Amino acid sequence: MPRSTALFVAPLLLIFAAPHSAKAQDSDPGQLARILERLDVLEQQNRELLAEIRSLRQQLVSTTAAASPTAEPETAATAPAEERLAVAEQQIRDLAQSRLETEHRDAIQLTGMLLFNAFHNDRYSGGSGDPTVASAASGTSTDGATLRQTILGLKFQAPEKIAGMEVSGSAYMDFFAGTGTSLNQLMRLRVASIDFAWHNTTFTVAQDKPILAPREPDSLAQVGVSPLTGTGNLWLWQPQARIEQRFHFDETAGLRAQIGVYQTSEGRNVPSEYSSVVTGSRPALEGRFVFWKQSQTDSPFEIAPGFHISDTHVAGMTIPSRIASLDWQAPLGGKLILTGTLFRGENMGVIGGLPQGVAENPWNYLHAVRGWGGWGQLKYLATNRLSFNIYGGQEDDTNRDLSSGAIGKNQAYAANVMYRVMSNVLASFEWSYLRTTYLGSGVRSNPHYDVAFAYLF
Repeated sequence: MPRSTALFVAPLLLIFAAPHSAKAQDSDPGQLARILERLDVLEQQNRELLAEIRSLRQQLVSTTAAASPTAEPETAATAPAEERLAVAEQQIRDLAQSRLETEHRDAIQLTGMLLFNAFHNDRYSGGSGDPTVASAASGTSTDGATLRQTILGLKFQAPEKIAGMEVSGSAYMDFFAGTGTSLNQLMRLRVASIDFAWHNTTFTVAQDKPILAPREPDSLAQVGVSPLTGTGNLWLWQPQARIEQRFHFDETAGLRAQIGVYQTSEGRNVPSEYSSVVTGSRPALEGRFVFWKQSQTDSPFEIAPGFHISDTHVAGMTIPSRIASLDWQAPLGGKLILTGTLFRGENMGVIGGLPQGVAENPWNYLHAVRGWGGWGQLKYLATNRLSFNIYGGQEDDTNRDLSSGAIGKNQAYAANVMYRVMSNVLASFEWSYLRTTYLGSGVRSNPHYDVAFAYLF
């Protein structure tokens, strides 16, 4: 019988047993002694049970106070069991809503940025909210606001290793497809990757920037395409497979060697009359070699040469694409960081340069357009919350390789200030100036002003 039940049943048994005990005393003098002994045992058990109840109540009060300092301890301790169960179930539901799981029980992390932009353009924007070239024809100045540069991301990490290999990945989408009107903003895939990583080796399949040009400036104004698109940033997000091997010279320096196959984009890179006789995409061999060394700041010093090799197949002809690059990250003291990329080559539109990598000469002969370009940014970290960025870039194609009306040079300059209002809220103001030189018709320019608010999640 449970001890709590014995606490209440025992007195009743004694009451009913008392008359019989009185009659039996004469016949059994030791029976009364045994009854008194049992009473002593029951009293001792009652005292122990009461002590246990007090101890459990104190533990419950302490646990409730630690979990909810503002709760009334006595109320929490004496709350009905149904209420405590309901609270526990709600906490479990809240925890479940904070994570997503696949059917294979792998945790999926939701991440991204809700981004609002309000902007103003001058007369040569060509109707674009954030143009990458100044329009050859004059129009009207434009103002507007948008949320279509909002980014949604999913990140995952496999829960176990296989032969020492970790598997992780991510996918990021935005709403930059469609016409851009408020009722026609369609979701599209930006970048995505799956990484198979060992201690010093990582194999990746992805849609991402070219392997030789992974860096880009910091901006909340131009997010739908990478900042400085068409003005020195080789940005085109395309399918690729690459492998990275890491070497350590010592604890503070090393080399990351990257090589892989990148899918080019050919259709918009040839004269329009040849668009039906060009192979839409081609494999390219790309590589990059990052020499790094730890600095006195959180950002290491890095310098990385790279290369790109591919061929464009159009109208039975083979047009080469050969590009060499150099990118860097250089901390300058505790608050300044200089980053950038330089490149030189031919037929650069296939990986995100100006879409004029193949041109036709007066004798109807197709050839690669040569040129060079790049960009640089100086970041000043004023405080943990406040930063200033000044950046600019250009692509300068060889004029004699181009036809009249083509873009000889495309330049952009920008400055912005970013302030972290709270841990996950950013505010930014950016000014930029786009300057495009058209062969035969002169220079067109477009200033751009942008105010942005971002909520990071």
